[in-house]
Amino acid sequence: MRGPRRPRATGPADGRRPGERLADAADARLPVHDGAGLLLRKSFPDHWSFLLGEIALYSLIVLVLTGVWLTFFFKPEMRELVYEGSYGPLRGTLVSGAFDSTLRISFDVRGGLLIRQTHHWAALVFVSAIGLHLMRIFFTGAFRRPREMNWVIGVTLFALALAEGFAGYSLPDDLLSGTGLRIAQGIMLSIPVLGTYVSMFVFGSQFPGEDIVPRLYGLHILLLPGALIALVTVHLILVFHLKHTQWRGPGRTNANVVGKPLYPRFMASSIGLSFTVFGLLVLLAGLVQINPVWTYGPYRPDQVSTGSQPDWYVGFLEGALRLVPPWETNVAGHTLMWNVLLPAVVLPALFFAVLYAYPFAEQRRTGEGRQEQHFCDRPRERPVRTGLGAAGVTFFGVLLLAGGNDIVAVTFRISVNALTWILRVSLIVAPVVAFFVTRALCRALLHAEQQRLIEGEETGEVRQTLAGGYESGHRPVTSFRPGAPRAPLSPPDRPPGSRTGTPSRPHHEPERRSR
Repeated sequence: MRGPRRPRATGPADGRRPGERLADAADARLPVHDGAGLLLRKSFPDHWSFLLGEIALYSLIVLVLTGVWLTFFFKPEMRELVYEGSYGPLRGTLVSGAFDSTLRISFDVRGGLLIRQTHHWAALVFVSAIGLHLMRIFFTGAFRRPREMNWVIGVTLFALALAEGFAGYSLPDDLLSGTGLRIAQGIMLSIPVLGTYVSMFVFGSQFPGEDIVPRLYGLHILLLPGALIALVTVHLILVFHLKHTQWRGPGRTNANVVGKPLYPRFMASSIGLSFTVFGLLVLLAGLVQINPVWTYGPYRPDQVSTGSQPDWYVGFLEGALRLVPPWETNVAGHTLMWNVLLPAVVLPALFFAVLYAYPFAEQRRTGEGRQEQHFCDRPRERPVRTGLGAAGVTFFGVLLLAGGNDIVAVTFRISVNALTWILRVSLIVAPVVAFFVTRALCRALLHAEQQRLIEGEETGEVRQTLAGGYESGHRPVTSFRPGAPRAPLSPPDRPPGSRTGTPSRPHHEPERRSR
């Protein structure tokens, strides 16, 4: 007789449970667990200077969210109508549909003014954060191999952010933004031979026409944001792929990154920073008024706002236009307006050309393009590069100040003509002075740092020697700034009780490049 039938095993032959077998089968097709594990364990430096890029990213998120909300109420129309909204001083005035919808968002839509001002503040912070992030990369040399393309992407993002900001700034069709568009049309007309065609292509007819606001609207909500988001995505992918730069220090090499793992520490701090950025932008929007278009009124070609000032990121262009003397040349019946062409076309083109080319030029000059560089330079370690950066910032600052020379002259009761000449001279002299002063300061800081390592830190004690003289007491250096060299105060051949000595290079510190 047959015995009782045994139940068959339902699990896999290797003893794993069915759920484990399904998970392994899924990983065999798409290795989600392995890839996510490597991603979540990726380390990021925790120095504050590396957060500037994140501030730009979170400002962009605020821009997208508030911009989507504003599209529900804004009408990109230039047809004239009579304003009959809540703002009394303009009631009964002929305005464009764009200006009317901007006032309706500000006064008639619940929360509209808060969202609109949050959008504008986020735009200013976004451009500022990109600019500061580029300066951090420049001064620390984080643009070197293999990150040259990320630098190119960052400079392109900065240029697109300027264009996006100007397009959004011009949409309300108020007197201030209309004056800016008039200046932009003058810049287009200054281009030899092609200027008239460029202006007609952009505006669709004689200035101001009826097409410029709808065209800027398409650029502002579709083309430029799409390009920005695409480039930010590529930028982040390259950051993950190439790994982050870091400061020199114990345990840090070209092959690793010492810092917070992506999950949970870096993710927690990054989420906290995002909420801080969101909260501060809303707080600024609620407490600090920005771009009150109702005080400017609708745009009229025969009027210009007194004391009008553009947003800071195009202030340098305004300043350049004000500083160049009225130079013109007549050639074969054509007038070349050098006072517009040089500051508004040639200068920005040279500015971005230098930014694009600098990483390749420096690496060719120093020979560092042959190997990968994953350590950040401290600005003082590169006196020439830091001096060039300081000269560029000074040049930009003089132009920005010149963009408000009339306001400065009225505020301090000085001649606007005298101030203009002072700024013209400063535009040439100040960057040169800034270069030499900055280079000297960098070298002085390096020398003082070397002396500190050799002699140690002063204890405040003064002792009398056997010869009758006096000497101050020193103790070994124990605190170091990020990336600062770390070396013992005494070489091995000195007695243990010696208080001074020539620093020797520790084994973990890489050999310094000659500069």
